[in-house]
Amino acid sequence: MMLPETVENLIRQGLACSHLEVAGDGQHFEALVVSAEFAGMSRVQRHQRVNQTVRAQLDSGELHALALKTHTPEEWSARG
Repeated sequence: MMLPETVENLIRQGLACSHLEVAGDGQHFEALVVSAEFAGMSRVQRHQRVNQTVRAQLDSGELHALALKTHTPEEWSARG
């Protein structure tokens, strides 16, 4: 069973994040990811980029689902 902190560490290792929140129950997680790397990317491309950071865990079934909200720092600050 994975911990939210483990998922957070995997994402941080593979993606420069200015803000990251992860919550979950051991197999199903949701993450809020804010990264400058998302500039110019579509929502699908952003999600693919985050999924790359946890690909091994998704492929092995250790991580069953990861729901994502992705923003650039500008988008995130505009939300207030």
